[in-house]
Amino acid sequence: MPHPFEVAVAYARQFRAALKDRAPRPDITPEALEARFGAAMPERGAPADAVIQALAQAAEPGLMASPGRRFFGWIIGASHEAAVAADWLTSAWGQNAGLYAAAPSAAMAEKVSARWLLELLQLPAACSVGFVTGATMANFTCLAAARSAVLARASWDVEAQGLCSAPRVRVLLGQDAHASVFAALQFLGLGAEAAVRIETDAQGRMRADALARALASDAGPTIVIAQAGQINTGAFDPLPEIAALCERHHCWLHIDGAFGLWARVCPELELLTRGLERADSWATDGHKWLQLPYDSGFAIVKDAAAHRRAMAINASYLPSTDYEPGHFTPELSRRARGFPVWALLRTLGHEGIQEMVRRHCRCAQQLASALRAEPGVRVVNEVVLNQLIVRFGDDDALTRAVIERLQAENECFAGGARWREQWVMRLSIIAADLDEDDMQRLAAAIRRAWREIQTKGTTP
Repeated sequence: MPHPFEVAVAYARQFRAALKDRAPRPDITPEALEARFGAAMPERGAPADAVIQALAQAAEPGLMASPGRRFFGWIIGASHEAAVAADWLTSAWGQNAGLYAAAPSAAMAEKVSARWLLELLQLPAACSVGFVTGATMANFTCLAAARSAVLARASWDVEAQGLCSAPRVRVLLGQDAHASVFAALQFLGLGAEAAVRIETDAQGRMRADALARALASDAGPTIVIAQAGQINTGAFDPLPEIAALCERHHCWLHIDGAFGLWARVCPELELLTRGLERADSWATDGHKWLQLPYDSGFAIVKDAAAHRRAMAINASYLPSTDYEPGHFTPELSRRARGFPVWALLRTLGHEGIQEMVRRHCRCAQQLASALRAEPGVRVVNEVVLNQLIVRFGDDDALTRAVIERLQAENECFAGGARWREQWVMRLSIIAADLDEDDMQRLAAAIRRAWREIQTKGTTP
């Protein structure tokens, strides 16, 4: 009887080996897929190896090929194999990374990985780093620290006294901020709709002059949220100007850099990231550009005391040392997220991560050039990073029809979105192994879909 680990490894290797030729999206109905997983809860158990085999066979036709070379629908990394292997060990080891006493190796893997991340991103070495699930919880964690700090300056202990009678915390952010930021404000009791939305330009960049007017109109505890990498255009807010305004008005500056923060590794992108280091906190994903498996994000805070004050859980039965990973995340019991991070950073190194980001940005430029050469196709954004948004015939119906046609053909996958009240095709160049050949295949698939729609009309 094979060990269930052996069965899992065999299926995992089979899936990865087939990614090159696998269609990017599954072709199965939700009803059929649900039926594969069965209806009734079994009365009796089954051997673990057989269960793993049954799981792999049930899931296989519903798996997206998002780690492959034909998927461009969302900003989804490819889950590097070294990090995946480390993640398997993480599960096998079963360590609770909430505190050092429960998982000493997990704590030290996170501590060392945090130091390496700060070096890689050129952020102050004294920053604290919380290893969280992704950018949504990274934004939540950083903004919890921000809330604690700005209210402490107003002589209010929000952790002890709550928000009911607290001074009002004013939050300012660009009109094109990501939905996860508004979710974090909702979770924190600061109000998703209470935030002041600052005017943005055609690329989604916050206008510094509009922010200056808003800051001058009021005072009190204030958090400003800037963006490094707009989800559709890849644009960066004007960070030097925003940082200067925040310093002048004594605001906390938080940067949502879910994927764009990794531009810091490339010297040629310095014009985009200049001033980023002047912020008070930064949120980013590990499972996007860094190619880690899911359940990976980083909450980075310059004021480690505020970070710890906002997150730490204390009890008499919980021992405490000089470094406690649980002091910087909202969870006490959690996965040991540092092992895959350490393995990935050791595998790629600074040069490997830099080369990957640089190559993806170059591929985005190549794709933009190929699409601009096609009559009737318009690349809407300034391609400054790895993101493209595209219109077809400058018409919503045609654009949506091209997206549907591309998805129906299933050679490459892209999605759509509303941008400036118009439909666009969104293209994210972020999977680890993508190269110029992949861009040629993607451009050819898009051109083919566009030409078919022009010939046959908007019915895909």
